[in-house]
Parts: sequence; C-alpha cells; structure tokens
Amino acid sequence: MTEQRKKWLWERKKGIGGSDAGAILGINPYKSAFLVWQDKVTDDIDESQSEAAYWGTVLEDIVAKEFSKQTGKKVRRVNRTLEHAKYPFIRANIDRDVAGENAILECKTANAFYAKEWKEDQVPASYLAQCQHYLAVTGARTCYIACLIGGQRFVWKAVSRDEELIQMILTAEIEFWENHVLTGVPPEMDGSCAAGEYLFKTYSHDSGETIMLESRYESAMKNYLDLKAQSDEIKREMDCLSNQLKEQMKEAQTAVSGSYQADWKTRESKRVDTDRFKKEYPDIYQKVLRTTIQRNFTVKEIG
Repeated sequence: MTEQRKKWLWERKKGIGGSDAGAILGINPYKSAFLVWQDKVTDDIDESQSEAAYWGTVLEDIVAKEFSKQTGKKVRRVNRTLEHAKYPFIRANIDRDVAGENAILECKTANAFYAKEWKEDQVPASYLAQCQHYLAVTGARTCYIACLIGGQRFVWKAVSRDEELIQMILTAEIEFWENHVLTGVPPEMDGSCAAGEYLFKTYSHDSGETIMLESRYESAMKNYLDLKAQSDEIKREMDCLSNQLKEQMKEAQTAVSGSYQADWKTRESKRVDTDRFKKEYPDIYQKVLRTTIQRNFTVKEIG
C-alpha cells in the first residue's frame, strides 16, 4: 500500500464520507453501521484491499473518460477532501468535477450479476445516498454517476439534488457521529463478523453470575429459537437435495441442468493426526499446546 493511500485512509477516520452514508442508513448490502463505527474509533487501518475495490480504483479513470466521450462533458480531478460548511466532519472525496456546470461525477464498476440494479433510471440505493451526501457537501445541483458493468456495459445516470433526502441523510449522520463516534458507544449490534469479534474482545470472560434482562428481551430469545429451528429445517432440506444430486452425479465432477450447474469436486488436504501425535510425542505435544478462549452462546426455554 502506498503512503498516499495510507494517508487517505487515516483522513477517512476523521469524518463521515460518502461511502459511509448508505451503511449508516442501513441500505448498504456490504457494509453495516457497526463496521463504519469500528473504522472510525479504532487506531489502526485495514491495509488490505478487496479485488473489487482494487479494480474499481484502477478503472476509475477509464470510466471517467468514457463518460466524457459519451456526454461531451469535460471532467477534472479534485485532489482534496471537501467538508460540509456547517458540519466539517461530514466530508466528500469526489471522483471528478464537471466543468462548466454545478455538477460532479461519481465513477463505479459493478459485477454483471448486479446489472438489474442499473436498469432504466435506477441507481442502487446505497449509491444514491452517496450521491446525495456529495451534493450536500459540495452544494452541487447534480451528481452524475457512471458505471462499467461486467467490464462490457457502460451506463451513466444523472442524480438531481433532493433536499428532503439530503436532510434525512444529514440527520442520520449527525446522530451517528455525535452519539456513537464521539462517545465511543457502538450502534445497535448487527450480524457482522466484526460485531461478534468486538463483543468477544470486550467481554472475553464470563463472570459466572446470572442477570435478569428486561421483558422485551424474552421475545428476542424466542425469535432466536424460532429462527434456529427454521434454519435447522432449511439445512435438512438442503442436505436432502444435495444428496439427491450427488447420487445422480456419481463420479462426475460437474452436472448441468437447464440454467444451473452443480460441482462436486475432489479435494485433498493434509492435517495433523492429533491423537497419534499426542500418543507418540507427548512431550512435544505439551510444548506446542495453545490455550484458546471461547464463550459458547446458547438459548433454551426454561418455563
């Protein structure tokens, strides 16, 4: 990772950016409000970058050039972080400024699987929130958003400034910043791995005591058990279907039926035979033992 990118990632921690808006509103399918909170309050940065994010960065310039080619509009880079006039922690790193009009450009790439989210005048909800966030910060009237879908289809849309939606976004972001980031109090727990890791890190050991929860958590426990029963039933149905398909495939690696494909591939892995190792090399076994701590969570009906 370049020093420039590291600096940019550190700057992102100092405020709420456009890519955070959809997560805070709960409409980003890939990022939750808890993950945004964790990113803002921790002292480290994630130097890893997903392949999708990498290619999105690499192809940004190509998307911008194609937008200019198709629309005749000239665009230019804005190499600085912009801040909202009233709320400086609400920030924007826009991809391009559109010359000659009060407008900006956001460049995206998308998997072909998500092409349906871009049909006709549609823009994915999370990107729509991001555009309105940028319009709120910049004061621009229009945010053009251009996307290369599946590496072979190019679309662009114009998102007009929506004052009502902007106010809703700003209200949510201000509440999130003041009540969670500044206080260090996490937002409502979600099902992300990050939330689970945070809870275990914070409460890694139990005290042995029993506490009484408010009555509203009784329904949460009941819902948990109901969902677990449903997931167990779904798991049984999935196992039944997979076994039926495997029976038909026999030694075949791949089976195709209509628009669907099933793969049953042979994989070989080598692992230490723990019981044998313990028996034949007891001294070494004791030396390489590692203590791990877990807290097993279960729910059961008692009355």
